Amino acid sequence: MKNGEHAPAQADSQGAVRVFLVEDQPKLLKNLVKLLSAHPEEVEIVGTALDGESALVECARLTPELVLLDLELPGIDGIEVTARLKRTHPAIDVLILTSFDDETKVYEAIRAGASGYLVKRVSIDKILSSIREVRLGGVVLEPVIARRFWNSFQGAQAKPEIKVDPYGLTPAELEVLAFVAKGLSNAEVGRVMSIERRTVRTHLTHIYRKLGVNTHVEAVLKAMRAGLVEL
Repeated sequence: MKNGEHAPAQADSQGAVRVFLVEDQPKLLKNLVKLLSAHPEEVEIVGTALDGESALVECARLTPELVLLDLELPGIDGIEVTARLKRTHPAIDVLILTSFDDETKVYEAIRAGASGYLVKRVSIDKILSSIREVRLGGVVLEPVIARRFWNSFQGAQAKPEIKVDPYGLTPAELEVLAFVAKGLSNAEVGRVMSIERRTVRTHLTHIYRKLGVNTHVEAVLKAMRAGLVEL
């Protein structure tokens, strides 16, 4: 598997997730630590950093399971931090938490290896659920961001290369892919389709294999180009 790619997990994570926080504003960082520390059964804060260089050094030393990362940092920005971290420690998940909500930044972050992208207006409950989702192999995009993100590729959807599915996706797999394109998490897809989350992950594993891809982004884009998914 290539650097930055994250295949669906096969089993649920156990215990609190070891999280490293990167935020350049001390007050925001302190508040985030306070909010997350109130949920020790779900999150263990193993360290923090105010800039990208320090984050890379500390992550190499502490090897957290997930890095909650701002994009706007002094020195190297969050996109570069993500890319370097995924090259050296591909098992560490990266979840972006930033003020930027434009599709270009989302695309750059996902391409660099991030497994999720949240805007700072989200609630602590959403952050916690996103951490769980990412650790279970999912990709997290807020629905409004997901719509804008995929809409930026309307050219790929407008003129599909083919009109018949050559990949052999089942109706259930196509349905899962359509919901993923709308920004639903694995858990949300499961609720909408009335199936277990592990079944959603199984469908995604089959989708990845059939399409010859390794990420949600690649799968949706390839399906859009084939005219198999519409927004």
